[in-house]
Amino acid sequence: MRTMDIFSTLQIHKNFIINKHALDREGLKRFAYNFTQEGEVYEQDAGAFLLDWLSEKDHIIVQTSGSTGKPKKIKVLKQHMINSAKATGKFFKSEEETTALLCLSANYIAGKMMLVRAMVLGWKIDIVPPKTNPLDTIYKQYDFCAMVPLQLDNSLNRLHLIKKLIVGGAPVSEHLKGLVQGLKTKVFETYGMTETVSHIAARRINPKKKDKKDAYFFRALPNISLSLDERNCLVIKAPQLNDKTIVTNDVVILKTYKKFLWKGRYDNVINSGGVKLYPEEIETKLQVLIDHRFFISGIPDDILGEKLVLIIERIHDEIAYQTIQEAIHTLKTLSKYEIPKEIYFLDQFIETHNAKVQRAKTVALVLDKGA
Repeated sequence: MRTMDIFSTLQIHKNFIINKHALDREGLKRFAYNFTQEGEVYEQDAGAFLLDWLSEKDHIIVQTSGSTGKPKKIKVLKQHMINSAKATGKFFKSEEETTALLCLSANYIAGKMMLVRAMVLGWKIDIVPPKTNPLDTIYKQYDFCAMVPLQLDNSLNRLHLIKKLIVGGAPVSEHLKGLVQGLKTKVFETYGMTETVSHIAARRINPKKKDKKDAYFFRALPNISLSLDERNCLVIKAPQLNDKTIVTNDVVILKTYKKFLWKGRYDNVINSGGVKLYPEEIETKLQVLIDHRFFISGIPDDILGEKLVLIIERIHDEIAYQTIQEAIHTLKTLSKYEIPKEIYFLDQFIETHNAKVQRAKTVALVLDKGA
């Protein structure tokens, strides 16, 4: 892309406001530079991204989360980010003059995209520290916000300050979904990845009664079509977001080319005696029993090939262990194949740099301890 083309593409919307400052391109450059020099760490991150965005390059470099593999840096075209911002605005009906709160780190694609949406769509955005309870010091209402599940869990008593909330970065637990039912805030769980420039689909997790029939299905944003490969994994065709067709490792049930139900990661599927088991589905059922962090996995077994096990973090109480074991065997939602053969405990799971559990490494730690 020629420099002239880049500047014409990256025009700042006339209604864009950041931290109560109405800024044009040059004003935003000065604002971002001051952030990098004098701001808190989260402001420095936002300032660095804004300067990168306003540069003559036609792309930015972002890092994947590393939750399903080694983190890697990838190139994302700025035009694709602009297209994503417009699709989000249309899907959520959050166009010009939307008031928005950024409470995620601008180091990652989700935080970067909040800033891009504001610049492209003409939002009025405020930036606050990306802490676990981001609404604690907020006293005004916002039209739009993005959070991770942990932030949502810590913001329930002040969620009335947000009209529309998107939640991503990790699956939303059944317990948390239950807590947002009946709230006026429209809460959406998103599906996406760095390679798709943030989310490509969403589903409302606290729908009105008349909409609950379709609530389990993710619905794709505009200009995105979906299909399956031979593994029943989701294939995403989104030419405005990525030049390549994206073949995921997410096993789904495809209702239409626009709607799907997520079952789990293909990498995590357990083949136990010829029966395919999806850990994420089993975990959803077990969430009603276990307050601690946990996950389901498979470990080698001479007879079954793999046996289903439950790994729980930070439980040292023998009574709690027995209670969970007994409760699992009486849980009617579990099939006989979904009952863990063994339960193991670890002091701490192995995580990525942004606190996502690394399942394979954590299972290896269990095996090393003599599982």
